[in-house]
Amino acid sequence: MSNFSVGFRSSGPVQILDLQGELDAHTAADLEAAIQKCQKENNVHIVVNGAELMYISSAGLGVFMAHIEEVRDGGGDIKIAALQPKVFNVFDLLGFPMLFDIVDSEEAAVSRFEASSAD
Repeated sequence: MSNFSVGFRSSGPVQILDLQGELDAHTAADLEAAIQKCQKENNVHIVVNGAELMYISSAGLGVFMAHIEEVRDGGGDIKIAALQPKVFNVFDLLGFPMLFDIVDSEEAAVSRFEASSAD
């Protein structure tokens, strides 16, 4: 069984999801539930902090794809931050940087939401 957890924090109006462990077919439902919880609570400015994410499978990537359009239609976005190099390589290989805002740090992701709300 994979070891995975999602923590919730806020930075102003931004919901931060801290991913830890291995995101795969066995644990993807946990991330899906976390994103759905954010949407239900109308927290659609979401930063996924991947600093402690050690592995991601196609099932984990699928969760992001399944929810991004709905989150954006609700006026929000999902920004991905602080990925480990080997995890970023998986995102990069599949073209995710063209679809998602992937940045080096949580602070950079949060500030991008702040900058876009100032426009």
